[in-house]
Amino acid sequence: MLSKFVKGRVYVFVDAANIFYTQRTLGWRISYERLRQYFKNECGRNSGKMFVYTATDSDRPQQKKFLDILGINGYIVRTKEVKRIRITKGVYEWKGDFDVELTMDVMDNIKEFDTAVLLSGDSDFAPIVRRMKENGKTVVIMSAKDHVSWELIKLSDKYINLKKLRNEIELKIKSPR
Repeated sequence: MLSKFVKGRVYVFVDAANIFYTQRTLGWRISYERLRQYFKNECGRNSGKMFVYTATDSDRPQQKKFLDILGINGYIVRTKEVKRIRITKGVYEWKGDFDVELTMDVMDNIKEFDTAVLLSGDSDFAPIVRRMKENGKTVVIMSAKDHVSWELIKLSDKYINLKKLRNEIELKIKSPR
């Protein structure tokens, strides 16, 4: 499906927090291993760097397994400690925004790719999508129907609903024997 929309070298940028909430809406989880394989199959030798941006919580050591899986599968992983922001007494919001880091990676690598695939629906990325388009890049947005902003759909060359890729990228949970 993707191969007919991409041109030249393809870089992938994954906003893991946005995809985490997208998975809740979809009702199934994405296998980052199968996602990597999907891009290799669709883009062949034009498959380039794949970045994942995810906040970490030092109180949750099980996250290390997830980060290790990403690294083993060839992702360039950008992390930082999640921030706990007090909203009111006893109420906190967890924040781990990576908008700036993702934007910097796009700009640092803009001469290296022809197509960018952004796995996020966050409208905060509209300015960097606009900048990529100004630089002659093809931009593909991947997200789910209720998690993608109209700005990203309008600005992109192609929007792909992750729901359509379930057979290719879903995490298959192995049942115990």
